[in-house]
Amino acid sequence: MQEASLQGLLKTLFYIILFYYLFRFIARLLLPILAQKVVEKANQQMEDKFRQHQQNQSTTASTSAPKKSEKQVGEYIDFEEVKD
Repeated sequence: MQEASLQGLLKTLFYIILFYYLFRFIARLLLPILAQKVVEKANQQMEDKFRQHQQNQSTTASTSAPKKSEKQVGEYIDFEEVKD
């Protein structure tokens, strides 16, 4: 059976700490760039939706305007109140 040595323990701790600081360093470099790309993409999608909504409103407003019918249905009758 193998026994853990102090040298192996220190070596493992060194690698863990090295990996941790290396990961933090890379994250500090790449995360702002990644966040900026995500914000730009979301902004672009919002602009596209806004333009599409504006186009839909302008086309529906011009094409779906109610047409006034010039037909007269029936004739107007003026009723008078009768008292007994």
